[in-house]
Amino acid sequence: MNRKTLVLAAAMGLLAPVLAACGDTEGGSGDGDAITVGTTDRFTASKAAPAPLDPAYAYDVGTWNILRQTVQTLMIQPRGEGEPVPEAAESCGFTDAGNERYSCTLRDGLKFANGDEMTAADVKFSIDRARSIKADSGVSALLSTIDTVETQGDREVIFHLKTADATFPYKLSTPVAGIVNSDDYDKGGLREGFEVDGSGPYTLEAKVEGERMVRATFTKNPSYKGALEVNNDKVEIVSFEDADAMGAALEKNDIDVMSRSMSPEQIRELAGNAKDEVDLVEMPGLEIRYLAFNTEAESVKDKAVRQAMAQVINRSELVAKVYGSQAEPLYSLVPASITGHSNSFFNTYGEPSDAEARKLLNEAGVTTPVKLTLHYTTDHYGPATKKEFEQLQKQLNDSGLFDVDIEGTPWETFRPAGQKGEYDVYGMGWFPDFPDADNFLAPFLDEDNFLGSPYANGKVRNELIPQSRRQADRLSASGSLTDIQDIVADDVPVLPLWQGKQYVAAHDDITGTAYALNSSSTLQLWELGRGVSG
Repeated sequence: MNRKTLVLAAAMGLLAPVLAACGDTEGGSGDGDAITVGTTDRFTASKAAPAPLDPAYAYDVGTWNILRQTVQTLMIQPRGEGEPVPEAAESCGFTDAGNERYSCTLRDGLKFANGDEMTAADVKFSIDRARSIKADSGVSALLSTIDTVETQGDREVIFHLKTADATFPYKLSTPVAGIVNSDDYDKGGLREGFEVDGSGPYTLEAKVEGERMVRATFTKNPSYKGALEVNNDKVEIVSFEDADAMGAALEKNDIDVMSRSMSPEQIRELAGNAKDEVDLVEMPGLEIRYLAFNTEAESVKDKAVRQAMAQVINRSELVAKVYGSQAEPLYSLVPASITGHSNSFFNTYGEPSDAEARKLLNEAGVTTPVKLTLHYTTDHYGPATKKEFEQLQKQLNDSGLFDVDIEGTPWETFRPAGQKGEYDVYGMGWFPDFPDADNFLAPFLDEDNFLGSPYANGKVRNELIPQSRRQADRLSASGSLTDIQDIVADDVPVLPLWQGKQYVAAHDDITGTAYALNSSSTLQLWELGRGVSG
């Protein structure tokens, strides 16, 4: 079978980054029956983030992809699009008309991988622990609508919410709601290092060198009892220094599957070359990229500066020169395929215009050129990130209104610096926790937000977000969601740039690639199997 590109419908989901560290390829696809997945993502336990795999701390798509294989949640998102379905739970649902009381009944006979029985008390312990620790990663904000957690017997858990939250079932499908054993996790402190213990479909063995995990080996958990069918006995995730090294490993059969982050050039080559027995799977994406602002920083404190940047930046040109057909311009934090999306930035600013941007700055009394440094991460979002920021720099400087420098920093330093407000302007990406417009808005705009942003809009936080969450029919929430997006376009605490498609390349004897990624960027390793090459 020749190399070909498989283009999947949106219901098939999208590629998620997976987690590992640097450059170890021993084992490969020839190591027994293990399926080996390559990535350029890295995974580090540092002084700033010593507990990257603790469900109460982890909050990036890479660490979540480790936890989703190993730690069960009450609910799980299904193979394709759709509302979450029970996983550790046998059933879950709202038990009142106001969507403020949510009850789950656990499956009978659940056990942790070490053989210990799992009960409702473990669920309460895990949720209360994450809420109490309130890690600086911001992940506990996903549980912010919980008032109290109650148990009735060993199998029933009842969540009493502070306010109506139609998105709550989705939140129970995220790793922050992962169920852990109190024997392995301290109620008041984070679990440092790379050990993970849960009741998910796999157990994890981490190979560690220094501060980094260089190989993640997932072995089928014989005690697992849940909704998933596990199609393999072992999967390994290995990381490479760059996309070229990862691609070479795929060519040499050192790995079976290549995930993120492939370069745009590499994707074009894989799509156009019909020599090798490799399938390139293309999927619509919910990944977004955006600029984040420290709205209290002197250089961008005046919103006219942020508005002028929104007026100058040409998204179509940026995408065409850097990503080609692999991405699309984005005019809201909410991707175009999500219910409630509005092209608020285009509606506000129209086509790029240096003259309109100059007018905004002149009316606000801002002296030009405005001197700025745009910060980006060198090793987290793929090899095209530097080129993207060079294009942003050129567009802004060519307007004559800005004097922009760019600076790249490794993720392990970049992420904490952004959260601490050390950057005035910096580039970030977002893979959704769940596929709902709320999850593209609240994490950036609500209290205890993911960015640590000082931006606070009382109407958004106190009126519009709660109002949108009262609507179980998400189409009915479109009015309040549109209002939020319009406010963001006017205030510009963040500036959306593009949304991307997702890709995975695999030898054609690997089965299940169509379902290995879901709509929330979750890598579902249990879907992979080894068949017969055509």
